[in-house]
Amino acid sequence: MFPVLLGGNTMKQYEAVIEVMMERGGYATLGELYKDVFKIENVKWGTQTPFASIRRIVQDERFFFKIRPGLWALKSKKAEVLERFEIVEKRNKEDFNFTHAYYQGLLLEIGKLKKMQTYVPAQDKNKKFLEKPLSEIATMDKFYNFTYDHIVDRAKNIDVTWFNERKLPNSFFEVEHSTDFKNSLLKFVELQDFNVDFRIVADKKNGKYYSSVLSMSAFNCIANRVKLISYDILSELHTKTVELNLIENKI
Repeated sequence: MFPVLLGGNTMKQYEAVIEVMMERGGYATLGELYKDVFKIENVKWGTQTPFASIRRIVQDERFFFKIRPGLWALKSKKAEVLERFEIVEKRNKEDFNFTHAYYQGLLLEIGKLKKMQTYVPAQDKNKKFLEKPLSEIATMDKFYNFTYDHIVDRAKNIDVTWFNERKLPNSFFEVEHSTDFKNSLLKFVELQDFNVDFRIVADKKNGKYYSSVLSMSAFNCIANRVKLISYDILSELHTKTVELNLIENKI
């Protein structure tokens, strides 16, 4: 049982985190906690590193558990939250749809915070980042026709695209939850003539296999331009981008 707060009493830091999670259905990303927890009154942080304090608090196993990198939930709501997202613990086959859409959602949010226009393929628009359709997070409904039709048709099926203010692609991201890196890399090969960043998001445990595929001669033309981003690093990038955005808004 969590402590009951009486009117006018000072709320403890971990209680503030719990309250935000409760308001969000029992879970929250670190970025969401950063944005909401400091709005709660009667909480004394007394530290110059409040973001670090939040990261420490959610690791308290008495009250919280990790769903995915950067996504935490209340232990008291564990069964309810896992059922809501159809996540089955200790299942050999991981929950592909949830994992894939979760990292697409993080990429869309990062892009928006970086002032990019963001796009997700038509076939993924109804997939949910937590409980919100990806179409509501992406800032674009229609893909820009930035070049020949046959290349645009290929590009618009990439998992997440960031466009700059000139309506030209800045970055392409493929979220690869399996080990089918060849298909993702072939999409990038089609776009090799454009000055864009190519990124594959994957589990770091598949890093060696990814490197072996990238070393194939078919991918020599893009080998020096593609970077692998692990789930943990993407989560950290999302959290830090939110943190930086909040700091910039105060300046």
